[in-house]
Amino acid sequence: MISLDEAVTARLETHGQRFEVLVDPDAALAIKRGEFEGELEDVIAAEDIFEDASRGDRPPEESLKEVFDTTDPMEIIPEVIKQGEIQITADQRREMQEQKHKQLIQRITRNAVNPQMDDAPHPPERIESALEETDFRVDPMEPVETQVDDALDALRPVIPIRFDEVTVAVQVPAEYAGSAQAKIRQFGDLEREEWQADGSWVGVLTFPAGMQNDFYDVVNENTSGEAETRIIKDEDDISTRG
Repeated sequence: MISLDEAVTARLETHGQRFEVLVDPDAALAIKRGEFEGELEDVIAAEDIFEDASRGDRPPEESLKEVFDTTDPMEIIPEVIKQGEIQITADQRREMQEQKHKQLIQRITRNAVNPQMDDAPHPPERIESALEETDFRVDPMEPVETQVDDALDALRPVIPIRFDEVTVAVQVPAEYAGSAQAKIRQFGDLEREEWQADGSWVGVLTFPAGMQNDFYDVVNENTSGEAETRIIKDEDDISTRG
């Protein structure tokens, strides 16, 4: 379960009665859209139905039976969320907006590059500063995933930006290959790998282009900077980066 501080109230008014439940705001939105795939008990603050959650008042069991044809809270809670309205305070709305703003910046930073600077990643500070110059505002009631395209449309007149992936080949010396390759291969989609006769390991990975700096940090940290990396653009155009 979640804490009361993390929960918002979902309220359904029907049959002349009011029913309230306490639930995580993002989970409530996912349930409302039919997209929730987790465990309900992990995203509610109480396994209970209230008439007034702020006072802790509960409706009579007869009312639950009349409206929902059951008294089981775990069956009723999703129905209250789906059919009702999600109530959030100004403070909750502000906090949700700040959280989703940070998530949006992180998502754009991970995937975006600057096409005017040889597809170099944009630092998160640059993304945030540019976004502040636009009229775009994060909607706290919408998933971050659905707001990325609108954010990019707003950013393009301000900074050169596009979403892209990068494919990198890395060769790890035999001295570090055993431990380093295990960490490197988890960074993205491993396209192919090969162990060389000298004990070195070669892997080709694809991952969001904005994560290039993080990738090189992982490679260097686990090989003492002795690995070789190449950005693979196509079969005939391979640029090297040490």
